[in-house]
Amino acid sequence: MPTYTLPDLEYDYSALAPYISPQIMELHHSKHHQAYVTGANTALDKLAEARETGNFALVPKLEKDLAFNLGGHVNHSVFWKNMSPDGGGEPTGVLGDAIAETFQGFAAFQKHFTEAANTIQGSGWAILAWDSLGARMNVYQLYDQQSNLPAGQIPLLQLDMWEHAFYLQYFNVKANYVTAWWNVVNWADVAARYDRARTQTAGLL
Repeated sequence: MPTYTLPDLEYDYSALAPYISPQIMELHHSKHHQAYVTGANTALDKLAEARETGNFALVPKLEKDLAFNLGGHVNHSVFWKNMSPDGGGEPTGVLGDAIAETFQGFAAFQKHFTEAANTIQGSGWAILAWDSLGARMNVYQLYDQQSNLPAGQIPLLQLDMWEHAFYLQYFNVKANYVTAWWNVVNWADVAARYDRARTQTAGLL
């Protein structure tokens, strides 16, 4: 049995239209995400083989392969749930209050997150994460699938800024994709992640 499997979506490929096209959703989920799942399982199999044979010459490469592909799997698994056909608007309740306090209001947070997404050099993600050590939220640019994110950060909200996430619909105008994406953000999912992160990590670091 493979260790990692492609998760089912909680909505149809067409559910996020017109903001994200059905064609992009199907390719993104069934092809790109599946490739990361396959890559992570392959790296685990080869690491197991290295342990069995005692040949560890490829361990540095295989560890990098695992980090990259498992990063892609984790990131996309959060990304799908961060979106909903009933999304958009602004967060309310405890999450809304925390964002307003941390970032001096939702509008300031939205501008910060949008700028982080639009200015990524190359491929990567914009992420709102819970910092387990500082007990606060931070916004990050994550390069590729696994680099430039400090340890102890728990993803709350992720936006895929790889070209495969938008190019078929928005071409090279990344800003239009980011603007459209705000209409499908699933704040209920983000709020649930925020609640789990801040309660389950208290005192761990």
